Amino acid sequence: MAPDDGQVRYCARLSYLCLKFTLVAYSTAFWLIGSLVLAVGIYAEVERQKYRTLQGAFLAPAIILILLGIVMFVVSFIGVLASLRDNLTLLKVFMYTLGICLLLELIGGILALVFRHQTMDFFNNNIRKGIENYYDDLDFKNIMDFVQKQFKCCGGADFKDWDKNAYHKCSSPGPLACGVPYTCCISNKTAVMNTLCGYKTIDQERLKVQHIIYTRGCTDAVILWFLDNYKIMAIVLLSVLIPQFLGVLLSLLYISRVEDIITEWSSTNDALLGGSTQKQEIEFATIGCCRCYPGNEIS
Repeated sequence: MAPDDGQVRYCARLSYLCLKFTLVAYSTAFWLIGSLVLAVGIYAEVERQKYRTLQGAFLAPAIILILLGIVMFVVSFIGVLASLRDNLTLLKVFMYTLGICLLLELIGGILALVFRHQTMDFFNNNIRKGIENYYDDLDFKNIMDFVQKQFKCCGGADFKDWDKNAYHKCSSPGPLACGVPYTCCISNKTAVMNTLCGYKTIDQERLKVQHIIYTRGCTDAVILWFLDNYKIMAIVLLSVLIPQFLGVLLSLLYISRVEDIITEWSSTNDALLGGSTQKQEIEFATIGCCRCYPGNEIS
């Protein structure tokens, strides 16, 4: 594409525009998603503060959402700003940040598989901490009730984990002593749910209560569900990793393209200055959005 008389194009190749606006769209999409995740996390945390008694971030999904939202918002905003301004420093920061996040996720997944027993112990210990405050933290209670009903399980490692709770401990007074929550119970045949269906089950052997409550631990149940539904697990993993990989690839291609344009422009400008007795300048004040449209040449 030849420039018109009296005009010099800062860029004239379609590949530059395609890469630019694809990266802008990519960054903007994740910027909006990050904003939504952050807003949901802040709202959930405000609601959680009304009932909060726990300090552990693991037991506070709202905190995790807030941290995830902040990371997505900041990194995506850097990507939007860098791609709009063609700032090589910000583009490299965006690319390296995405690459580091992707690398850490891969390393974390590999370590979790290699040290799977330690990983299981980590989850079980944190679930036991949550069980200790089951009735004090509504956030954890709702999650635990959902998991126990959905995956037909009870406790972390097994149903005896509920002995960690002050109300369900066998030495405690009251109707809940030595029992488990009703979400551990096998569904009743009656229309009305018996909330004390798990009464006096913690001190019994597994075989004696397996027709009354779910005796399998939730950690094992969730892992077995993922193994049985490996296609869903693969889709989830790819949906997390592929967008990040595409972001790194787009950033790398765009950085290379911008550097090529800068090199080409410098070479052309040096040739123009060497072949004329008067310095030529480009009036960038008349150049359009993103410095990509024609500018008027001033002699």
